Amino acid sequence: MKFNDNSSSNMVILFILALALLAIIPIYVHKASPSLSWSSDIDINVSTPLHQETDKSDISLRFPAKNSDTLTRTKCNLFEGNWVPNLDMPYYTNETKCVIDNRQNCMKFGRPDSDYMKWRWKPNGCELPLFDAAKFLELVRRKSMAFVGDSVARNQMQSLICLLTNVTRPLDVSHMMEEPAEHYFYSQYNFTLALIWSTHLVGANLAPNPYNKSPANLTLDLPESSWWPEIESYDFVIVSSGHWFLKPLRFYEKGKFVGCHICRKEHTTDLNMYYAYRMAFRTMFRTLLTLPKFKGTVFMRTVTGSHVDHREGSWTEDGDCAWTRPFRKEEARTDEVISEMYSIQVEEFRAAEREGRGKGLKFGLLDVSAAMSLRPDGHPNRYGHWPHEKIRRPDCLHWCLPGPIDIWNEILLHMMMN
Repeated sequence: MKFNDNSSSNMVILFILALALLAIIPIYVHKASPSLSWSSDIDINVSTPLHQETDKSDISLRFPAKNSDTLTRTKCNLFEGNWVPNLDMPYYTNETKCVIDNRQNCMKFGRPDSDYMKWRWKPNGCELPLFDAAKFLELVRRKSMAFVGDSVARNQMQSLICLLTNVTRPLDVSHMMEEPAEHYFYSQYNFTLALIWSTHLVGANLAPNPYNKSPANLTLDLPESSWWPEIESYDFVIVSSGHWFLKPLRFYEKGKFVGCHICRKEHTTDLNMYYAYRMAFRTMFRTLLTLPKFKGTVFMRTVTGSHVDHREGSWTEDGDCAWTRPFRKEEARTDEVISEMYSIQVEEFRAAEREGRGKGLKFGLLDVSAAMSLRPDGHPNRYGHWPHEKIRRPDCLHWCLPGPIDIWNEILLHMMMN
């Protein structure tokens, strides 16, 4: 079949126009549909609709799924907000047969009020989803999670175990492990949950009696051997440390004495407790970043303060934390020591996060400090023991179970999902 010259020219022109249209349409659609160019890992439950302009005043830091750019794609700030009443709380009680340390079992020891259990954290710009035990267990199926820290870390782990009892209970397999740690196994999910005890995260030689006023020796440039040899095998690691650094301490680096905190007559240097705190987190993060087989996700839980009501303006054993409701924001008190420790934590976390991103590691900041500063009513106070038992001072550091500490694991689950 033959074509004349005019028809041939027309066909060529039509063909070129068709090719041009095919090239332009995808570009137009891509520009007109922001959802096609944004990551699919945005949480649709708390995000601004993609066709609307985001209110920059409400943008806040969230768990970075891939890079820091994802932090600006949500209107929800998980860590700024208010406590609101919720009569449907708590998730569990002391009769749920979960793991509650007596010292945090406020209901068992007769705390007369119960409103401290009936508040929920309301972030600015969104609703924090309720804890879903089934969803959490599916996320950690065939995985492992370790809390590395002190008794407040144990407080959070026990909260998590209690929250999960709505679905299943674990086996305590601590006696089967060689290392000194608490291990729980969820056989139906092949999930291991552990507390690895480490008061300072770095090497520490502590006095047997926790009330001993002799300084502990800290080796600031070496991680504590309780956690780093086994941590490579864990999929999720939640690290924290805080109030143990307020006790008397001697600091060592490269085998040499470099400073002291509350050492009375001993020779001291210009290095103080804040220096030791910074170096402990720097050493811990450096260790995690250089472990050759570690591929897990690291969460750092920020420090929380004590709410001791100091009688006559000074610390005494008669002080307590007998509040029965949360603080309003204007009532919250600034603790300069905790504020400085918090700043150090966040600075070291950000540095580690930047370095870890290049190695494909994921980091999440469990920033609970501001929320918990408003909960003076959430501590055991004098209800972590029987009335006839003698105690050194009321507990205004740990948290009642159930209580406001449960939101740490609500947020943890939310971050893991993103």
